[in-house]
Amino acid sequence: MPLLVRSWNLFHGNAVPPDRRTYLEEMVRLATADGPDVLCLQEVPLWAVEHLGAWSGMTAVGAVAAPPRIGPLPSTAAIGRALTGLNHGLLRSAFTGQANAILVSPRLGIIEERTLVLNPRPFRQAQARWLGLDLVSRLAWAKERRICLAVRVALPDGGTAVVGNLHATSFEADQRLADAELRRAAAFLDGLAGPSEPIFLCGDTNVPAARSRTMVDLAAWGYSAPGPGIDHVLVRGLPATEPVTWPEERRRVDGRLLSDHAPVEVTAG
Repeated sequence: MPLLVRSWNLFHGNAVPPDRRTYLEEMVRLATADGPDVLCLQEVPLWAVEHLGAWSGMTAVGAVAAPPRIGPLPSTAAIGRALTGLNHGLLRSAFTGQANAILVSPRLGIIEERTLVLNPRPFRQAQARWLGLDLVSRLAWAKERRICLAVRVALPDGGTAVVGNLHATSFEADQRLADAELRRAAAFLDGLAGPSEPIFLCGDTNVPAARSRTMVDLAAWGYSAPGPGIDHVLVRGLPATEPVTWPEERRRVDGRLLSDHAPVEVTAG
């Protein structure tokens, strides 16, 4: 049976323009209303991870990208939620931390869950030398921890597939940082997958395909075509449709445009 796989950066539950309240539950319910098989989410406040299953009716797993903090001090998800509740649009992720999450339809099953840090210090140091990065770029790369969350899912036909969800570093001045993380995530998923196991590489890559050397290589590795923006669902090992980006009217609720990103989806199989 075909699989509908969708990815969405939730912008920490904010609308555009942001206001004082969060629209996180509305976003999750909207993105799962038509029953996708897999939904990959980025910029999920940590406090929300435990609610994703109830809001969606799907099996949800999450992994911490950035832990909650109050300035330099460690905090908790509950404290972060309370502080951010004062004004979600203004405070955004200042206190809540953020996670990547993968939601899976009840007709599928999660067999295994793995997480890879995309920008650990040894990797950054090696890549900085290779790319000839200046001090500003090096500091920007170290500013926030980025991850790729991966799951192995059981398919209705008895087979399995690997799904990866990444959120790469945002640094518009040098998108080679994000591109290096995309390559690291792709290699991670390739190592997890069996010889003939399909792979779905999803998420916010923070680099458009036109500026990505890795995207060129992924096409040679057998991945499907990327979309025009920075949010992607790439498929290897199954025939896949062209990526579809939601129009703005599809992500409006009560006149509010939800998130500064649009969901992107592919049907494969």
